[in-house]
Amino acid sequence: MLKITTTSVTAPPPHISPSPSTTTTTTTTTTQKNLLSYINRRHLLTALSISFTASHLSIPVADARGLFQMPPPRLTNQYYLVRAGESEFESLGIINTNPVAKTSVDSGLSEKGKKQIVKAALQLKEMGACDTGCWIWPSITQRAYQTAEIIASVNKISRSYIVPEYSFLDARGLGAYEGKNLEAVSEVYASDTISPRNKPPPIDDGTPNESVADVFVRVTQLMSILETQYSEETIIIVSPDSDNLTILQAGLVGLDLRRHRDLSFAPGEVRFVDISSIPTYKQPASAIYKCRNPPICT
Repeated sequence: MLKITTTSVTAPPPHISPSPSTTTTTTTTTTQKNLLSYINRRHLLTALSISFTASHLSIPVADARGLFQMPPPRLTNQYYLVRAGESEFESLGIINTNPVAKTSVDSGLSEKGKKQIVKAALQLKEMGACDTGCWIWPSITQRAYQTAEIIASVNKISRSYIVPEYSFLDARGLGAYEGKNLEAVSEVYASDTISPRNKPPPIDDGTPNESVADVFVRVTQLMSILETQYSEETIIIVSPDSDNLTILQAGLVGLDLRRHRDLSFAPGEVRFVDISSIPTYKQPASAIYKCRNPPICT
């Protein structure tokens, strides 16, 4: 046990300056008191830590709320995934993923996109998604937020239940493919099948060049927030693109992320999340693509 001896010091009269030895002793005393206080606090924290650990040894780490893993053993909430309707850029056949433009009018729904989302909203109504209430989590991207507003209106959900998401649901950044024809995105997907860590070529206009693994981190963080913030609720996730949703669904069901494209969403498509199985109409041909530790699937 550490034993610390302190020395009592009598302060000199006000008109007499303290001698160097007195100043040194006072400084030493202060240091010793601080050290003693630190040691006591450290012992207290150590004791609390040991007590906490001993009382929680029987609880698996993954069972703690807020620690979300893919694929999850269970989900606290019910989820519907919705891809936003066609955007003005998409109607022109142009790739647009730069987050700088995500709130611009040109990133909003085209006339065709609006019709797609009215249909999607009615489909959600038929599915009973919001019969007992629901939360709608859209990307702040214009077309996704407009999609959320239409869904809320058709299903008679207050706008206060629309929760805009500012970064985790951004459209996947396609780097140097920005501004190119939509058909060029097939080159990105060909690269995705080789490795989930392959990135599109970079560009210097501020457009991110994201790999599948990068998007996987974002959507996993989103699910961690939702599973922590809500319990036994219905949540509608609205993404401006397909990739956020395909990568999310692949992670939820344990599908190899290199094959996320096999789960592609059309503009305005609605899908209920069922982690017990991969929808047969989207299922890859071979079971070798099952992945239990995404994004590492080799």
